Amino acid sequence: MKRVAVLGSTGSIGVQALDVLEGGGWGYYVPLLTCGRNIGLLRGQIKRFRPEAVAVLRKEDAEAVRREHPDVDVYHGEDGILEAIEKTDFEIAVNALVGISGLRPTMKLISKGRVRIALANKETLVTGGRIVMDSAAKAGVPILPVDSEHSAVLQALRGNGKNKIKRIILTASGGPFRGCTREQLETVSVKDALSHPNWAMGNKISIDSATMLNKAFEVIEAKWLYSVAPEKIDVLVHPQSIVHSIVEYDDGAMMAQLGSPDMKLPISYALTYPERRDAGARKLSAADMCSLTFEEPSAEARRALNLAYGVLRELAATSKDSPAIVLNGANEALVEMFLGGRIRFVDIVDILEKVINSHIPVRTMEIEDIIEIDLQARTDALRLAGLA
Repeated sequence: MKRVAVLGSTGSIGVQALDVLEGGGWGYYVPLLTCGRNIGLLRGQIKRFRPEAVAVLRKEDAEAVRREHPDVDVYHGEDGILEAIEKTDFEIAVNALVGISGLRPTMKLISKGRVRIALANKETLVTGGRIVMDSAAKAGVPILPVDSEHSAVLQALRGNGKNKIKRIILTASGGPFRGCTREQLETVSVKDALSHPNWAMGNKISIDSATMLNKAFEVIEAKWLYSVAPEKIDVLVHPQSIVHSIVEYDDGAMMAQLGSPDMKLPISYALTYPERRDAGARKLSAADMCSLTFEEPSAEARRALNLAYGVLRELAATSKDSPAIVLNGANEALVEMFLGGRIRFVDIVDILEKVINSHIPVRTMEIEDIIEIDLQARTDALRLAGLA
């Protein structure tokens, strides 16, 4: 029986990961669950999966869970998550934490060794790609992507290890504002931005999808996961969300992975790789594939993507990786401001450009460097938004 820890179990990916584990009849046990503030949902998960340990954000929540479940080891706070990871035995970990909060847990998972990481927390590689991948390689810890796009790339690369890649094409649905002009985006609401046409996601990733920052982060992830230069990473808008990514080889052949827009597919593949098992996702029909279209991102969408390519060009030229940390940290702060009604939707990318342009790049040496740069980026974002 495989033992699978789920970090961020009450978020969108965490919930779906548990559904996959529960519905597949594959002989999995979940010894560890972690969550932020959604204690009500966690209570139900504890009853369903009977974990050995849980970790929550707040001390008062930990005390309440401890009283209700005296047979469960309960931890709290950011350090509590790390302690729970260290003290609980498991073979696979789904990291579905949101934002840079997933970085330290990823490093703790790597330090355990002998753990497969199913990584849904893209900020881990955006902010700490070099340190994380180097550490994972030294420890022999596999990192398998849960992003549908990077799962598709992984599948398209299988069996082609000796062949040269011409380019990786990441597809994007275009989000709720596909093809919109700057003028059309001036007055969009939070509700509008959260209304993704194809995917059911959490608030943070939904806003990132609307701005195309989500795809920008995937461009940066691609560099670390597949060791490709930025000029070999392209993005195409594919409104149907059926083709999740394409790998083009030097001979002109293209390998694509197709599937329904259902996160259960990449979650399942990361859990069972290299095997495939039915995760209960909706199967494609012939009708689904009758009309598959592709288009270049709009000029407005390109602004977000260009930030990622600028980060990667700086990295390639100077080995200085701090701009990616700044991009992620400032974006997290700005998304929170937008969700709170403190800035407009168009302000997110506008202010990100200013934060990046004012940053002096450096090369990070350890995780604490990343955390310090991240905090400064958030402060700069607040200041440039006129809210500091």
